[in-house]
Amino acid sequence: MEEKLLQRLESAVARLESLSVGSQSRGIDLDAIAASSDPSILAFDDLLTEYVGRLSSAAAKIGGQVQEVTNVLNEAFSVQKDLLIKIKQTKKPDVPGLGEFLKPLNEKLMKAISMTEGRRSDFFNHLKSVAESLTALAWIAYVGKDCGMSMPIAHVEESWQAAEFYNNKVLVEYRNKDANHVEWARALKELYIPGLRDYVKSQYPLGPVWSATGAAVSAPPKASKPSAPAPPPPPPASLFTSESSQPSSSRPKEGMAAVFQEIGSKPVTAGSFPFFFVQCPFFIIRLICFIDTLSLGLRKVTDDMKTKNRADRAGFVSAGEEEVRSTVPSVSKVGPPKFELQMGRKWVVENQIGKKDLSIDKCDSKQTVYIFGCKDSVLQIKGKVNNITVDKCTKMGVVFTDVVAACEIVNCNSVEVQCQGTAPTISVDNSSGCQLYLSKDSLEASITTAKSSEINVLVPASGPDDDLVEHALPQQYIHSYKDGQFVTTPVSHSGG
Repeated sequence: MEEKLLQRLESAVARLESLSVGSQSRGIDLDAIAASSDPSILAFDDLLTEYVGRLSSAAAKIGGQVQEVTNVLNEAFSVQKDLLIKIKQTKKPDVPGLGEFLKPLNEKLMKAISMTEGRRSDFFNHLKSVAESLTALAWIAYVGKDCGMSMPIAHVEESWQAAEFYNNKVLVEYRNKDANHVEWARALKELYIPGLRDYVKSQYPLGPVWSATGAAVSAPPKASKPSAPAPPPPPPASLFTSESSQPSSSRPKEGMAAVFQEIGSKPVTAGSFPFFFVQCPFFIIRLICFIDTLSLGLRKVTDDMKTKNRADRAGFVSAGEEEVRSTVPSVSKVGPPKFELQMGRKWVVENQIGKKDLSIDKCDSKQTVYIFGCKDSVLQIKGKVNNITVDKCTKMGVVFTDVVAACEIVNCNSVEVQCQGTAPTISVDNSSGCQLYLSKDSLEASITTAKSSEINVLVPASGPDDDLVEHALPQQYIHSYKDGQFVTTPVSHSGG
């Protein structure tokens, strides 16, 4: 207790010394000093020291992207502390003013979200856990029951529930592999539950308390609309002269502007037609075409020369030509196929189209398998691996023996996954049309689903000669408010 008191006194003295610098040229803001020494701000300092400090220490042991996203989290909490100090000196703003007030915090949230975009990295679950959890800091935007968001305590809990899905993936993946990642995941959870939740519960259960006599916050004024439309640009030089037009300024043009200037200085010919096609009105285009036809001595196209009236040309596209037209664009969007072992730790199977005989024969429990962008293919994994991820695949079949951590299915459509041995965890995220085949040894697997539909699980029947029994996992739920809390039950359908 005495040590915490000494730390608070030292932090208060440090703030006073920083504010006293330059006091000869400007007066010291006494309101800022009082706000910084408020018990709620000192309690937030304790939150940063205890929970954020522990999370940062765990991230430093891992490094890389995990440390980068943890630094963004640290910055977001520091921004929230500054906003809590400003709230004590500011009047309650209107909706536009509140958006401007919270802009620094929103920038940190968007920075964390941007780190999860693009191609999935090996630390995607870490990045997603932080990005989803930082929405809990939006509790500071609660201004009343009509503001459209939950109470501050409930908002923190709901935000963490969205992030816990990815945080649990980190715990499962590194449970028996790396204790540093497990320590980081547990520290992240403790930061919000109980850390931030208990802080909000004790200091701001009904939302932030704005100053009644402080300064007002307002959104920046919008640019006024002009009273009259802007005048049209000056007409281009004559299209029928071979002299180059004079530039509008004495400064020479560079880059593409110089190219267009050179093109515009040439006489109108068939070669310069595309340039005028994008700049001239329709009636001028027709006039240019007519003049070009006369100048080049081209023959007029009569009715018997048109394709639809020619006997030697059919009015339909052949099957071969149609096949080329339909297949070329789709192939151009697919990256190069890959089937390789990278760094001796990660099997990469990418962009395999129509391959029914893919097989990984030599693997061990320390290796992972990442399947990306495959279509209408089948992959068989013989042996035990640490983790399997199926990402953005369509009509893909995966057969594996054993997995140590988890089998993940993400952003897929119409995939079939069969486990012939054991799998502690199977997760399905943002996918549709997923068929899971479980063996007798994998019936105790934990299946987690999120934002997915049409998921069926087939398990062995009681008899050795019986067919597999199919079970449809629910995708609709009923939420009822009972005894002070919401009770969620799956929707069951019966044919009658």
